[in-house]
Amino acid sequence: MRLKDKTIIVTGASSGIGAAAARLFAQEGANVVLGARRADTLREIAGEIEASGGHAACAAGDVGDPSVASALVDTAMAQFGGMNGAFNNAGMVGDMGPVTDMTDQTWSDVIQTNLTSAFLAARAQIPALVKRGGGALVFTGSFVGVSNGGMPGMAAYAASKAGLVGLVQSLAIDWAGQGIRVNAVLPGGTRTAMAGDDPDTIDFVAGLHPMKRLANPEEIARAALFLLSDEASFVTGAPLIADGGMSVRML
Repeated sequence: MRLKDKTIIVTGASSGIGAAAARLFAQEGANVVLGARRADTLREIAGEIEASGGHAACAAGDVGDPSVASALVDTAMAQFGGMNGAFNNAGMVGDMGPVTDMTDQTWSDVIQTNLTSAFLAARAQIPALVKRGGGALVFTGSFVGVSNGGMPGMAAYAASKAGLVGLVQSLAIDWAGQGIRVNAVLPGGTRTAMAGDDPDTIDFVAGLHPMKRLANPEEIARAALFLLSDEASFVTGAPLIADGGMSVRML
């Protein structure tokens, strides 16, 4: 019960890594506040958690909307009396291709969802953590943000995830004195809807990883669990790479 009696916000919680994390954190004793755009799916996952003896609440919406970041914190306060941490996991890849073919809209959407939303989340969440005397924030980055392993056509995604690491490290320095730890988990290829369902593509991407497979969402959720738990009490500003060796493949 590594998160017993703690309240944790999870974004992107309707599928993939976020859904796996919501279930895992609840099993570890947390009250979870779930955020994503698909309200019906969020309610289903929250109901599943409640049926298993856990505690869950929802606040649906787009993480790129400042009001959604505030609504998640407000829900944590109203339902559970405050918050102790967050797994800011929502993200997107966007249309892939060379920058010469990239539209302004693609660039804007990817940066807004992957980087600006992290700023909005931190701005809303940090005051609530200060009221609790500290806590932990974890953001989902990517190995692409530190070493893209030769993956072409990912300029917007790579820029957003590299920027996210910089934001995490800056937040870690700014708020360490207030008892707030800020870290990122950097997954490799993971078996989620974002990875698609074409077997040939999945096999190709899996083969790029030294471990010759994709991660299961639960494996990435466990990395986030560590960073949110007291087991990581002296860890802040860290990009925790959980990518099956992908980031060192080109070294």
